[in-house]
Amino acid sequence: MVTHRWQQGPRRGWIVTIFEHTATYPHPREEVFAWHERPGAFVRLSPPGTIVTVDGPSDGIRVGSRRALRISSPVVAALWPGKTMPAPIRTAPGLRWLVEHTAYEPGALFVDEQVSGPLRSWRHEHIFEDTPEGGTRVTDRVTYELPAALGPLGEHRVRQYLEGLFRFREDQLRGDLALQARLPESATPRVVVVSGASGTIGTQLCALLANGGHTVRRLVRRPARAADEISWAPDLGDLDPAQLAGVEAVVNLAGRSIGGRFSEQAKHEILWSRLDATTTLAKAMVAARRAGEGPSTLVQASAIGVYGARRPGELLEEDSATGQDFLADVVRRWEAASERAEDAGIRRVMLRTGIVLTASAGALGLQLPLFLAGAGGRLTRPQAVLSWIGLDDMARIYAQAVLDPTWSGVFNAVAPAPVTAGAFATQLGHVLHRPSLVPTPAFGPRLLLGKEGAEELVHTDQRVSAARLEAAGFRFEQPDLTAALRHALAR
Repeated sequence: MVTHRWQQGPRRGWIVTIFEHTATYPHPREEVFAWHERPGAFVRLSPPGTIVTVDGPSDGIRVGSRRALRISSPVVAALWPGKTMPAPIRTAPGLRWLVEHTAYEPGALFVDEQVSGPLRSWRHEHIFEDTPEGGTRVTDRVTYELPAALGPLGEHRVRQYLEGLFRFREDQLRGDLALQARLPESATPRVVVVSGASGTIGTQLCALLANGGHTVRRLVRRPARAADEISWAPDLGDLDPAQLAGVEAVVNLAGRSIGGRFSEQAKHEILWSRLDATTTLAKAMVAARRAGEGPSTLVQASAIGVYGARRPGELLEEDSATGQDFLADVVRRWEAASERAEDAGIRRVMLRTGIVLTASAGALGLQLPLFLAGAGGRLTRPQAVLSWIGLDDMARIYAQAVLDPTWSGVFNAVAPAPVTAGAFATQLGHVLHRPSLVPTPAFGPRLLLGKEGAEELVHTDQRVSAARLEAAGFRFEQPDLTAALRHALAR
C-alpha cells in the first residue's frame, strides 16, 4: 500500500510519502524477529553492491545504534542530479546515509530514522505480528520526504525503487528461513572458517551462516584484527593448524578473479592462487584432524569451466569428460589439490559453479550499462547455451553443503533451466524494459579479454545438468531466469 500527501517546507515544497510493504511467513514471530537481530541480516536484506555499510552498527538494532551507509543504486543517484542533491551528500561512488535506531520492542518492533542523507527525513518502522495460522506478518512502513522539485516522476521513481527493494527483502527472508527449516542440522550451531570471505559469494555466505546462528571466522592475508579473523599466507603455505581447533567446517572460495585479459602473468596467478590456497588449507586441516580437533568438512569452490568452453549438443553431468583448454586444466588441478583432505577422512564437497547472476559483478554486472543505455544484446552466438545460477541460490547451496552431512563429492552448482544467449538477452531486456537487439560485435570481447579470454569466458556453449543437486534435496528459490534476474536487479 502506498499513500502520500503534500507538505510545504519553510523554503521549498516537500513531498511527504508513506510507503508500506506487508508479507507473511510460515514461521513463528520470535524466530523471524531473531533473524533480524543477527549480524548478517542487513547484508542479506541489501541488494549486493547497491547498499554498503561503511561503519557500524554500534549496537545491532537497539535504540541508539547507528549505521553509516553508502547507497550506489543508479536509480537513487539519478534522482539528485547536480545542485538538487545537498552538497554534503554529493560523494562518489555513492550517496552517504547515516541512520539511527530510535525504537526497539523485542519480538514486536524496531525503527530506524535518517540522521543525515539525501532525503529531508526518513523513518522506517519494522512491525512484527502473529498470524492466525501461527506464522508472522511483517509490515515495513516507510515515511519519507522528497524535494517537490523532483516532481511526480521523481516520486514515482523512488516508489518503484522501494517496491523492488522490499520485494527483494521479502524473497531473501522467505528463502533463508525456508533453508533453515528444511535442514534440521542447521539448528546446531557450527564454527565455519571461510577463505575468500570478502568476495561476491563469500560475503553472502558469511551473512547467511551468521544469520543461521553459526559462528563464522574469516581467513585474512594480514595480521588478524578481530576475534572472527584468522591470519594466513597461502602463497607461503602458512596456516597454523591450531587455528582450526574447534572448527567444524572450512569453505574454500579463495582464488584470483578470472575476469580480464588472459596474459601469461594473469594465467599464472589464476592457477597458483587456487592451488596455493587449497593446498595450504588441506594440509592444515589434515594436521588439525590428526591432533584430534580439526574440521570434518571441506566445501571447495570449483567451476563448470572444467568441461571445456564449448560442448554444443551435450548435457554435461558430474562424470562427463573434462575439457582441454586453460580453465579446464585449472579446475582439474584445483579439485585435485584438495584430495589429501578426503584421504584423511574429511568430507569433501566440490561445487562446480556456473555463471553467477548479480548486478554488482560478473557477466550480468558488465552487461547492465549497455542495456540501461538501450544498446544491449547477446554476447555470443544466439544458440549457445548458458548455464547460470542466482547469487542467493549459490550462497544457499554452499550453506547446505556445509550443514548437510549427506552431501559429498562433486555437484554442478547451476540452475535447472539453462538458456541460450539469445534468450538471456531477450529476458534481461524485458526485465529492464530496454531493447535487446544490438549483439556485441565479436571483436569487442577480444579487445577486452584477448582471444583466449574471449573464447573461454564469453563464447561458451555449455548445457550443464543440475539433476544431482536437486536429487540431494536442494530447492531453488529462483529456478527460472526471469525470476533470478528480477531478484538480482531488485525489480
